[in-house]
Amino acid sequence: MDFLESQIPAISGAAFGVAYVQALASGQRVLVSANDGIYEIAPDGTRTRLKPASAPVPVQQWTQVRIP
Repeated sequence: MDFLESQIPAISGAAFGVAYVQALASGQRVLVSANDGIYEIAPDGTRTRLKPASAPVPVQQWTQVRIP
């Protein structure tokens, strides 16, 4: 069971990648968070920065964080 659970991050990452490509292939736009902001990616590959993003919050495992 531990082995299967250890595979979850890789499997979910692959699933997100497939969903991203499928959305763009169907003509939809996709929102992504990158370095300094939230971007809209169009099917033609253009990136539009929609808004700035705050820096990631470092969190220790098993810690609860309140998001205002």
